[in-house]
Amino acid sequence: MNKCFFAKFARNVFLLYTFFVKKIYLDNASSTKVDEKVFKKMAEYCIEDYGNPSSIHSFGLSAKKALEKAREDVALFINAHPREIIFTSGGTEANNLAVLGVFKAMKLLGKKPEDLHFVTTEIEHSSVSACLEEIGKEGGRVDYINVGKDGIIDLDEFKKSLSQNTALVSIGYANSEIGVIQPIKEIMKSVRHFRKENNSKLPYVHLDASQATPYLNTNVEELGIDLMTIDGQKIYGPKGVGALYVRDDVSISPITFGGGQEKGLKPGTENVPAILGLAEAVKIVSDTKVKESERLEQLRNYFFQHVREFVPKAVINGHLTERLPNNINISIPGKDGEFMVLQLDERGFVCSTRSACESSADSSFVIKALLGGPDHKDENRAISSIRFTLGKETRLSDIKNLLRTLSEIV
Repeated sequence: MNKCFFAKFARNVFLLYTFFVKKIYLDNASSTKVDEKVFKKMAEYCIEDYGNPSSIHSFGLSAKKALEKAREDVALFINAHPREIIFTSGGTEANNLAVLGVFKAMKLLGKKPEDLHFVTTEIEHSSVSACLEEIGKEGGRVDYINVGKDGIIDLDEFKKSLSQNTALVSIGYANSEIGVIQPIKEIMKSVRHFRKENNSKLPYVHLDASQATPYLNTNVEELGIDLMTIDGQKIYGPKGVGALYVRDDVSISPITFGGGQEKGLKPGTENVPAILGLAEAVKIVSDTKVKESERLEQLRNYFFQHVREFVPKAVINGHLTERLPNNINISIPGKDGEFMVLQLDERGFVCSTRSACESSADSSFVIKALLGGPDHKDENRAISSIRFTLGKETRLSDIKNLLRTLSEIV
């Protein structure tokens, strides 16, 4: 009886301790804190102007006007036309619509699945790779381009993969786990050369910019891409909202049905508060992108410069400089990444081992890809990986405390 009492008492004390420990949030690649300006904008259209934008009465017209203004703001941010912006329920739906929407459009044009070819990398987010797996089941051909030890795509392999049947190239601008930035300029140069040689507007190029939006160039005209994904929760906006840029002359078909909203590509009543939150978030990003990127890059580099002083066995995953300014991904051989995440959480540091959408996996498939595949002898490195993604509230003192805490745990 006494043992039971003391066990419960100890557990409650522990829970109370962890509740009051100051938390340093370092999982911004999974989701970000909603900016106060964004929240205020959303609240207005939850409580006051809450009409359905498809309704013809005054409430509906007010919501429709706000919706179209938000479309203009997002289009301005990426240098597109408002008519090229399709609002979605998030990055995952935008990626699904891009990949499966192109596949379906090609079939409607008379193409057989076995005559359609898709190109991606072996480290893409599951919202892209799972769609391509489904296309493969229907008979479509998919090439998964290898990446090097630094996480950067093999450009020669990519060039050789393009064929007259290639309908779509889908590339993650920056990887969600290791933050490595792909050479989009070189990729597009190869695609344009291929198109010119074959007198074709194909393949289309889809860029998943979910992680890249707060830090990298998202001007679609300068990038030269055909489709691009944006995710609200990655840019201090709300969860459950995103956008897909679809260039005017791109053939794409709906993959869900039930209404004519969003040019018939995303049926269902638009989530006006969330969409306005997304628009407000991109305006804030536009004003802060350069300065914040520089600040976070300094913090990231400080960690990389000092981590082996505290954890001598630490291995940095991915390219040192061609990566997002807020991304830190390391492996500590001999340690279990998930257990370390729990230990760090107890000490006030919130982080992750990999993408939240891959949390059910035993280890990181991205790290395995850097090592040469799932059968590589250094499997432990994929199991022992930890990801820290910095944000607006991260300070140098947080990084210094993190290094000391890692040293204590190891």
